[in-house]
Amino acid sequence: MNFLQNSANSVINKCPAIKTEWFTKEFLCTGKMKYVSFGICGLFVIIFIIGLSLALIIDDYNGSDALDNVPLIDGHNDLPYNLYRLLGNNLDQFDFTKNLSDDKLWGKRVCVSCTTDLPRLRKGKVGAQFWAAYVDCSSQYKDAVSLTLRQIDVIKRLIHKYPNDLQFVTKAEDITDAWSNKKIGSMIGVEGGHSIDSSLAVLRLYYDLGVRYMTLTHMCNTPWADASTVTTGGINNLTDFGRAVVYEMNRLGMLVDLSHVSHNVMREVLAISKAPIIFSHSSVFTLCHNNRNVPDDVLYTVKRNNGIVMVNFYSEFVNCNTSRKATMQDVIDHINYIRNLIGPNHVGIGADYDGVNTMPEGLEDVSKYSDLFDRIYDSSNWTKDEMEKLAGKNLIRVLKAAEKVRDEMAESGHVRQDILAPKQIYQAQIMDHIQPNMCYTSKEWSDFKPNNSNQTV
Repeated sequence: MNFLQNSANSVINKCPAIKTEWFTKEFLCTGKMKYVSFGICGLFVIIFIIGLSLALIIDDYNGSDALDNVPLIDGHNDLPYNLYRLLGNNLDQFDFTKNLSDDKLWGKRVCVSCTTDLPRLRKGKVGAQFWAAYVDCSSQYKDAVSLTLRQIDVIKRLIHKYPNDLQFVTKAEDITDAWSNKKIGSMIGVEGGHSIDSSLAVLRLYYDLGVRYMTLTHMCNTPWADASTVTTGGINNLTDFGRAVVYEMNRLGMLVDLSHVSHNVMREVLAISKAPIIFSHSSVFTLCHNNRNVPDDVLYTVKRNNGIVMVNFYSEFVNCNTSRKATMQDVIDHINYIRNLIGPNHVGIGADYDGVNTMPEGLEDVSKYSDLFDRIYDSSNWTKDEMEKLAGKNLIRVLKAAEKVRDEMAESGHVRQDILAPKQIYQAQIMDHIQPNMCYTSKEWSDFKPNNSNQTV
């Protein structure tokens, strides 16, 4: 509005009559000079009105306009798990083109975590989405891999079923291409390192299937990385095999996602990753002391790593004050905190729709992103370019950087062939109160004898 202010000041300075009061006797006096003065003031009033009109046109910008200039990229949506939970992944029984708000199966009255369909995604101006291939921690050491493959499959089938609205994306440049074609760029993230069953071979095959990030843990520890449930000290922290996982993800060009890991694992991964990392759906620990959130020292390291924290909307992650409900302003506070602490280049959106049972007032479903961006721009001192970075530019930059590291490592890096020692899995199973060695028949397990003095737990 600077243009408007300058125009008003010009009129006031040129017309002393206006400084006192409008249309007073000064305008009614006779004499040639007075008529001239009145004419000059009239001219400047006209200029003022024109300037006001131009200013209104020039500054008629809403925060959601950023979503018309760049794709809004959300880092995490759990619709695929709801498809598994409610329909057994049978897409014949699912109409994605319908607003499901009041549906008998998917409506808000019967499914508190169901918040996603195409009409509401379009209303929210979503340009690209990471769909989560998530399986429960109870599948660890059992059928986690086969269940994860089913989730990857249902994501790809969903995209194929709605080609006018969704486009499968595996490269950074394709995000913008899909958005330009008015389609929602659809990417896959595997949520939880238990999904690879401690196998680098499985990790590599996931990448071949189109997976472009993996969250190193979910709410359960793996034998090689601690989850956020480990709040003090550490059990394994990040083991040598865990470091091999990070290396291999860097080599593949798969984003390392640190949502869900312990604070110690966050620090250890940031110390070794060659590529920028992401938090696909996490918020700020200082504002809400939940161990799923990111502490300040880690935020500073994310900046040095050139990574991104995609802010989670879940009520219990953005508001730890149980005496009141979470609101949109709580989410904005987390976004602003990251921006103010480490800059606008390292923050994005990772709402976690369809994965949680409560969202803040004003952010009830995927149609609300536009409202959020309007509110951020109106209530804060964000620039238009920064709004576009928040929307999607930051994530695209991070993915491009990961692809660059992949290309560089292709020339000099070698494929890691580490195999996690059965003893470590055996110990982890006992710690998780699972009968060990029930589901493995590989050579290394055949050679492993836990009653041997060198292999006892």
